[in-house]
Amino acid sequence: MSRTPQQIFESYIFAGTISRNADALAESFTEDGVWEAPLMPADAAFPKRLAGREEIRSAMATYYEQPVKDDRTPNLEKTGYVLHTTSSPDVFIAEIDTVFDGDGEDTVISLVQIFRIRDGKIARLRDYFTPELMS
Repeated sequence: MSRTPQQIFESYIFAGTISRNADALAESFTEDGVWEAPLMPADAAFPKRLAGREEIRSAMATYYEQPVKDDRTPNLEKTGYVLHTTSSPDVFIAEIDTVFDGDGEDTVISLVQIFRIRDGKIARLRDYFTPELMS
């Protein structure tokens, strides 16, 4: 049974952003899956490109060991997203506005992710976000 873009996206977000579980995140990808963050500078703490499930698992486990920047956590009640399907059933786009609670004023980080799916898993993810968010 094939998973929907909604199911794929939600499990990806839960594994990565919410639970920071590198094993579960890596299992969201095909064995040869690629995760790219094209806007990341080469010297950033967050990887610019990861190729293969095992490289994703290893690099993200190392990244998740780092303390969370400013102890910020997203406010899931205020955060929102829209999924856009495309003419290809194997491609969908996530448009995300992540809201972080602040002292008197919220911070909103907007990003776009392009997913290419194969057999219900992520074959390629291009993640476009502000590098300062992850450095």
